[in-house]
Amino acid sequence: MALFSSDTKKTKKAAPVRRGVLHPEDDRIANVLKNPWFSEKALIGTENGVYVFEVPPAVTKHDVMNAIEKAYKVSPRKVNIVNLPAKKVSMRTKRGVGSRARRHKAYVYLKKGETIAFT
Repeated sequence: MALFSSDTKKTKKAAPVRRGVLHPEDDRIANVLKNPWFSEKALIGTENGVYVFEVPPAVTKHDVMNAIEKAYKVSPRKVNIVNLPAKKVSMRTKRGVGSRARRHKAYVYLKKGETIAFT
């Protein structure tokens, strides 16, 4: 005797959502690279074949590699992803302290002789 239902069939669980590598043919790769990161340190790195991009938090290294290959037609040697924490900043217009959002950036290392031209 069942307490809550007379149905004895077990229901199937939904397949888990797979978070991971995007395929190069996927259209969502356009959302992987937000924009290039232009800072003094990043511009010095471009002389050595290291380019920096702002990326969303859920992106993997393989996603960044596939996006670079598709967008700029170069093959990265390796990719490092850095998580920058939120910082407390003083507000100029209001009294008190606010916080700047956390950010994520990807360092893309290219092979010798390959470059990315930002136009």
